Amino acid sequence: MTEILITGATGQLGSELRNLLDERNVAYDAFDSHGLDITDEETVMKKVEELQPKVIYHCAAYTAVDNAEDQYKAANWQVNETGTQNIAQAAKKVGALLVYVSTDYVFDGTNPGEYKEDDPTNPKNEYGKAKLAGEEIVKQTLDNYYIVRTSWVFGKYGRNFVYTMLRLAKDHDRLTVVNDQFGRPTWTRTLAEFITHLVDTKSPYGTYQLSNDDSCSWYEFAKEILADKDVEVAPVTSKEYPQKAYRPRHSIMSLEKAKETGYEIPTWQEALKEFMSDMDESFLN
Repeated sequence: MTEILITGATGQLGSELRNLLDERNVAYDAFDSHGLDITDEETVMKKVEELQPKVIYHCAAYTAVDNAEDQYKAANWQVNETGTQNIAQAAKKVGALLVYVSTDYVFDGTNPGEYKEDDPTNPKNEYGKAKLAGEEIVKQTLDNYYIVRTSWVFGKYGRNFVYTMLRLAKDHDRLTVVNDQFGRPTWTRTLAEFITHLVDTKSPYGTYQLSNDDSCSWYEFAKEILADKDVEVAPVTSKEYPQKAYRPRHSIMSLEKAKETGYEIPTWQEALKEFMSDMDESFLN
């Protein structure tokens, strides 16, 4: 019997978290959507009551932001709201600590400064609305929880902006990337380390925000990714690159509360460099 349960085990963060815990020789139970359908209340309750975890890392999420606007709108709400409700209720039943990963998309991106944890939320797309609904459910259901908002996630496992840029650079001489959306990239390794840090150090319960330090535009991020590639990266406006779902223009979240826990946050440049130095090129195929 282990003390840790992980949902979304094969996703970008869940895979990173499993890898981190394996390195530390920490035992856990981990499930993907086939092993544990979080949208099925009875199944979730039965599994959690059977395993009796002390900590649940709820990494499962529907993250296809554009598809969440229309054809997969129902799936977005089923997973991010209903699924989170089922996990939170099961956590309450067995007295488990819940770690829920949320997003900068709970904000509208109109703040020219940095968003603090208790600033007013105002999600403008279906994904952000559903993730905020998940946050509210966690807060209403439990006292012992960590909500951790993150942004611009990249890492070894799954699809992300870094892999996309590197793949495109193999077949194109020139790439255009938006230069009027600003935020903070987040390496999954940094995020996995931080959420375990919160639990291990028994940091005060509540809402936190975690990304790598410093900020940039998507264009600046792409330039850094492709710094040693023979490809031109040109800036464009969001109007020149329309997307189905609304993207916050300035979603830089404050990291002060996260830093107060004693966790040292690498800059996104440092994180990207370390990630790319150990990157498996097979992921680009």
